[in-house]
Amino acid sequence: MTHGFLKVATASPSLRVADCPYNQAQILSTLEKARALDVRLLVLPELALTGYTCGDLFGQSALLSAAQQSLEAIIAATRGHDLLLVLGLPLAVEGRLYNCAAVIQSGSLLGVVPKRHIPNYSEFYEARNFAPGPGEARPCLVAGHEVPFGGDLIFRCRQLPDFCLGVEICEDLWVTEPPSGRLAAAGATLIANPSASDEAIGKAAYRRSLVKGQSARLCCAYLYADCGPGESTTDLVFSGHDMIAENGTILSESAPFGDGFALTEIDLERLSGQRRRTNTWPPVPRGVTQVPFGMDLTPVTLTREVPPLPFVPAQEADRSARCREILDIQAHGLMKRVLHTNAPALVLGISGGLDSTLALLVSARAMDLLGRPRGDILAVTMPCFGTTSRTRGNAEALCDALGVTLRTVDLRESVTRHLADIGHDGVTPDVTYENAQARERTQVLMDLANLTGGLVVGTGDLSELALGWATYNGDHMSMYGVNASVPKTLMRHLVAAIAAQSEEPLRRVLLDILDTPVSPELLPAKDGEISQKTEELVGPYELHDFFLYYTVRWGFAPGKVLRLAERAFAGVHDRKTILRWLRTFYRRFFAQQFKRSCLPDGPRVGSVALSPRGDWRMPSDASAAVWLREVEELEKG
Repeated sequence: MTHGFLKVATASPSLRVADCPYNQAQILSTLEKARALDVRLLVLPELALTGYTCGDLFGQSALLSAAQQSLEAIIAATRGHDLLLVLGLPLAVEGRLYNCAAVIQSGSLLGVVPKRHIPNYSEFYEARNFAPGPGEARPCLVAGHEVPFGGDLIFRCRQLPDFCLGVEICEDLWVTEPPSGRLAAAGATLIANPSASDEAIGKAAYRRSLVKGQSARLCCAYLYADCGPGESTTDLVFSGHDMIAENGTILSESAPFGDGFALTEIDLERLSGQRRRTNTWPPVPRGVTQVPFGMDLTPVTLTREVPPLPFVPAQEADRSARCREILDIQAHGLMKRVLHTNAPALVLGISGGLDSTLALLVSARAMDLLGRPRGDILAVTMPCFGTTSRTRGNAEALCDALGVTLRTVDLRESVTRHLADIGHDGVTPDVTYENAQARERTQVLMDLANLTGGLVVGTGDLSELALGWATYNGDHMSMYGVNASVPKTLMRHLVAAIAAQSEEPLRRVLLDILDTPVSPELLPAKDGEISQKTEELVGPYELHDFFLYYTVRWGFAPGKVLRLAERAFAGVHDRKTILRWLRTFYRRFFAQQFKRSCLPDGPRVGSVALSPRGDWRMPSDASAAVWLREVEELEKG
């Protein structure tokens, strides 16, 4: 269970109504399957030991006695195995009958959780047979074990304190205040729900939304095990719709009438880290009983999907919606700034590259929203030593297609003079040679803004800010940075989405810009082609965006970031390559904080941003030693 991963499963074994020995055999078979898959937590459906649809047979002592005998046999069968099993069954306790979930491990019954909310409407008539369970736990004798009995139970692993289990049963989730809220406040990171939800038109989607929503609200993993094959079909049909959600995302699901088995790994470290960041998390409630248990920590083989582009939705429909939303945020943010400053013009540098293209597209949309002519946008192309005919041509074609005002300011003469003034030979391609061009470009833009009364729109993106791949007081500076929280990997999709909706010639030029290598074009071209390719110097942006997401959004240590990256980029980047650029990421991320400490305003569009005013506050002189030391150990290993 290294890096906080826990392998879990929900299952819907085939059963026979009221046939406890048969159901016992099916449950033990499912248990063996789970063990073979190294599952550490298995959740089975509501009343799985008898079947949910027994009706008035629940009043028969023979059935209750058979259920108790099967429970004792299952407890004994778990001896020597530390998998945690949550099993639904009816139990008579202190003269009342309860719909319960037994929590079992290694030959012991750890506790029993009764269902609190007993439905007695529409197709449900549980109140005919069962009493509502108490919240506060009390000791009870069940199957020869004296155990806590009640809804307010938390099962906590000694070796992995983030493995903290709470249980609610079926209807408990559907009420206005589910017990899982109180359990999560008490520390439960996982909620098990043994359920019996019959199938009806549209119900699967609603059920899924409940599970996703509750896991998001509680920042927890939610394991939902539904009744399936073998239940009575006299009036109802059950489909075995099993789901495992984590913080608002369905990680694994057995579709209705599917195989009745869902398997994945829960990232407990991720859940606990998110809760620590949320200062509105409620205080720990009183009266919750903690039940400790032990479990050997073993390595977990990941099967859960780890997307290589965490900022980019995998599904085309989701991707298109995300792009529309981001463009709206950017354009409305810029529109508000124009209204507030009463700026008569927007001024921005246009290079023919990806960043400035998106900034110009956003500026055009802002002007459209304002009902102002796009000619109020002054796009400035500033060719210098590294500018190629391709990028300059694309910049000019883009401005023409958008109908903005284009101005060309050739910087070669002024930069050459400046380099001579400061004693540079004007030939050596060092950092001074490069930054002098970037700063001259910014000076031109700022002065043109003064001349026109305009506002300089920044073009730099989130990925560049994370790496410090910007010239301090050069392209690092503007009056409003519309791309400041847009990562490079997502930016490509934003421009591509606009291209897909555009007519010629705009579509053609956007596609060519997308096909152009990312470059600041500060070094002389070779044979007319770009000689300075950013990703050859600082590493692939797909890796750096991945590192950024898991470092800033989730606070993961280098070892866990590496593990996730190896899974996400299997067959694309090997371990040695990932570690090389991971070292670069940490080194640059810490060393370049001083640039992020004085960023201009810009709209936040996602869950990761580096604005010093709210999103990321870090001393400019913080040390990277702890992170780099761990990378060194990983390199040795």
